[in-house]
Amino acid sequence: MKLAVTAGTPGSGKTSILLHTIKALKRRGNNPAVVKVDCLWTDDDTRFGRLGVPVKVGLSKDMCPDHFTIYNTDDMIEWAKGEGADVLINETAGLCLRCAPYPDNCLAICVIDVTTGPNTPLKVGPLLTTADIVVTTKGDIVSQAEREVFRERVLEVNPDCMIIEANGLTGKGAIELAELIEMSEETSEDMMLRHTPPLAICTLCTGEMHVSRKYHMGVLRHLDGFTEYRGE
Repeated sequence: MKLAVTAGTPGSGKTSILLHTIKALKRRGNNPAVVKVDCLWTDDDTRFGRLGVPVKVGLSKDMCPDHFTIYNTDDMIEWAKGEGADVLINETAGLCLRCAPYPDNCLAICVIDVTTGPNTPLKVGPLLTTADIVVTTKGDIVSQAEREVFRERVLEVNPDCMIIEANGLTGKGAIELAELIEMSEETSEDMMLRHTPPLAICTLCTGEMHVSRKYHMGVLRHLDGFTEYRGE
């Protein structure tokens, strides 16, 4: 089983790019399956289903979608094997720029929107910096100079990545991405994350609604950067 984890900023065009990529994978004789992870609602399973591939949806609801993806990876792989797939494409919502949803034995794909501004790559953490492939989208509506600046910013934070300029409407870049997925290594049984997750859980994560710091425990960071742990 080959595993391609696709994350990226909201609205960057992850699903549109993957639809074209799956078509290319099927034309090349592969049997892909898709697990789409979102927060509250999605109808992307209908869009993927039109391509004739097995599709499963996971809704993280009040949990981080990237964390939800990580601890359900084994179940996703087993489900895909049961569907006779040889490639599992996992699309995760990727809402937290500090999360690291990529295991070591997968092809890590980050999709990012060029129109968000030239400094956006500097603001995205492991979601971008630990990716094998960075897919830039919507480059057709900015200037060549802006695309070049964006590209340099990506390479500044992730110099080892491969950049694919893609278009979710025309399918540009999908064949190249499909080839890289096809050539990727197979997964292993005991995978590790490429980067540490965010520091720790805090009382906000467990539902505390008070604003004042006196009500909160766990790992807390102050405005001046001082970090403390409060609790047992």
